[in-house]
Amino acid sequence: MDSKLRDELEAILQQTLPLEDVVLTECVSICNIYHITPTDLKYKLEAMNYKASNTGTEIMPITIETLNAFKAQTQRNMARETTKKAQLKARGGATTANVNRARLPAQLMNQGRAMDVDAGPSGSLTAATPVKKEPVAITLNLAPSHVVFQGAKMDAESKKRRGYRYMYEKISERSEVLDQTIDDFADLIKDQFDIEELADPSAGTDEEVTIVGRIWQDPDVSSNSKLTEGSLWIESSRMLSSGARVPLRLDSAIKVKGVVSGSGGYGLFPGQIVALQGRNGGGGYFHASAILAIPPLKPSPTAQGVRDPKADPSIGEKDSTVCILSGPYTPDSDLLFKPWRAFLKTAIEAPEAKKPHVLILIGPFIDISHPKIQNGETDASPSSIFRARFLDPLRKFLQGSPSSIVVLVPSVRDILSRHCVFPQSEFEAELTDSHPRIFLQPNPARFTIDDISFGVTSVDVLFHLRKEEYFKRGVELAPIPATPGEVPSDTMANLCRHMLNQRSFYPVFPVPLDLCHDVNLDVSHLDEARMIDDGDVDYAPDVLIVPSRLKKFEKVVSSTLAINPSFLSKSSYAVLNIAKRTESSTLRERLQAELVTLDLPAAPAPAPTAAPPPAPKPEQSA
Repeated sequence: MDSKLRDELEAILQQTLPLEDVVLTECVSICNIYHITPTDLKYKLEAMNYKASNTGTEIMPITIETLNAFKAQTQRNMARETTKKAQLKARGGATTANVNRARLPAQLMNQGRAMDVDAGPSGSLTAATPVKKEPVAITLNLAPSHVVFQGAKMDAESKKRRGYRYMYEKISERSEVLDQTIDDFADLIKDQFDIEELADPSAGTDEEVTIVGRIWQDPDVSSNSKLTEGSLWIESSRMLSSGARVPLRLDSAIKVKGVVSGSGGYGLFPGQIVALQGRNGGGGYFHASAILAIPPLKPSPTAQGVRDPKADPSIGEKDSTVCILSGPYTPDSDLLFKPWRAFLKTAIEAPEAKKPHVLILIGPFIDISHPKIQNGETDASPSSIFRARFLDPLRKFLQGSPSSIVVLVPSVRDILSRHCVFPQSEFEAELTDSHPRIFLQPNPARFTIDDISFGVTSVDVLFHLRKEEYFKRGVELAPIPATPGEVPSDTMANLCRHMLNQRSFYPVFPVPLDLCHDVNLDVSHLDEARMIDDGDVDYAPDVLIVPSRLKKFEKVVSSTLAINPSFLSKSSYAVLNIAKRTESSTLRERLQAELVTLDLPAAPAPAPTAAPPPAPKPEQSA
C-alpha cells in the first residue's frame, strides 16, 4: 500500500523538481497519518511555499523544514477543532438559547399596535388589517447568475457553530482563546525572523532577547483614557511566561523592523499582538529597543496571478459591478428609508446593461437604537418593516434583473437578528423566505465573488482603533517596499493594516467601555472573527469592506483594496467595478472603486400662507 502511495506521490510531486528520498518518505508518512490524498498534499505544500516579490511569484522547493512546518500547522488546526468540539460537548449540545426580538410581544417592544404594513403610494407605511401569514411561493425566471458566489458553509454543523449560545462564557475558555492567539503569533514571528526561542518579559536578562505578547493598558489608568506611552504594559501567554504582565518602556530611539517603507513608526493599541526586542534589567519593567513588525498576510492567489486548477476556467471572464451599502438606511428623524428607496429606484429603473450584478447590504437594517424604535413611535412590527422596505423591493429588483444576487451581512444592532453578539451568525432563512438569489452571511464574513475574495464586517472597528491607537515614532530597519498606489503614512490605511496584520476583524481588547454596546464581543469565539480563508493557509482578502463613521475612502493596503462606503443614512455608498481577467492585467488594474453620494430630492417648501387682511383704521373724530 505504501509503495503504491509512494509511486503516486513521486509522480505528482516531482513534476517540477526532483525530491530527496527522505522528503518523499516523510510525505508518505504525512499522507498516512493525516489521511491526505497526494493531490491535496501537493496543493497545500504549494500554498505554503508561494513566495511573492516585486518581479512575480515562485514556488519554493519542498524540504524537510517545509514538511515539519506543515505538520505543526496541521496539528494546531486539529487541536483547535478538538477544543471547539469539547466545548460544545461540555455545554451539552443544547440548541441556541437566543431570543428572536422580532417575535417578542408587542408590549415588550414598546409597540402597542404591532401590525403588518404596506408601502403607500408616497412611500409611507400604513397600518393594515392583520392577516394569517401563508408561505410565499417564489416564482422567478432565474437566468444563469452573472457571477459565481461562494460564501460561508451552510451545513448544519457550521451554522450551529456560528449560532453559539452567548452569555455562557467561562473564564477558562476566554483565557485559552487569548493565550492561543499569542502562541499562534509566536510561531509566526519565530518563522519570519528565524528566532530559535522567545523569552519571558518578566525575567531579568543581561542580553537582549525577543518577546511576543499582547499590549495592555495600565490597570490604574481609567478605561476611558487613551493609550499613552506611560500606560503601556505587555502580557505574554502561559506557555511563554506563565501569563506574566509587566510595564513596558519604549526606547526614545526605538527601531522598527519590517514595516512598510515610509511609515516612520509603529501604531500600538490595547489587545495588539507585538514582537519586541530588549531586556528586563530587573527593574520591574521590560525596556524595548526594537519593534518587530508582524509579517503581512500573503496575497491571495488572484493577486499573485495564480489560477485555481480546480476552478471553472470561465470564472472571472466577465466585467461585474458590485454596489456596497451599509446601514443605517434611514436617518434618525424618521422610518421612511428615503435614501434606500432612492437608491433602489435607480437600480430597478436602470437599463439591463447597467444594473448592478451584486448588492452587498450591510446592517443594521432595522436599527434597535433608532429613536423611533426605542420610543415606540411606530405602529409596525420590525418584521413588517423589513418586508415592506427591504424584502419586497429586493424581490422586485431581482425579478427585473434575474442574473443579479444580493448578499446580506447583519449587525449586532439589528432588531431582527437572534444573535446580537460579535462574532455574529447570519440571519435566519425565513427572514427572506429562502430566496434563491439572496445570500445570508455572518458578521464578519469572508466570501468570493467570481475570483475576487472579500472581507466584510459591520462593526465600526476603524473608529475603535483610531480612538485607542498610540503612534510611536521610530527608525526604520529593513522596511518592506510599498505597493504601487499605497501611501504608508496614511492614517486610515494604517488602521486597515492593523486589521490585516493582526489577522482579525476586531483586534482591540478589551473593548473600550464607552463603545462596548457597538460590539458585544464574545471572546471565547474570537476564532470566528479571524481574518483567514476557510482553509489551512492565511490569505489577505482582495477587498476589505469596513463601514465607519470616519471619512469615507478607498485605499490600497498591501495587496488589498480597503473601502469605507460610509452609511446610506448619510446618502453615501460605494460601487466596485471588477474588470474581466486577462493574462496581462493585475488585480489592482481590475478593481476600480467609486464613492457615490445620492442626490436626494429636496423636501417641498411649505406653501405660503395668505397675509391677514389689514386691520381697519380707526375713524377720525370730528
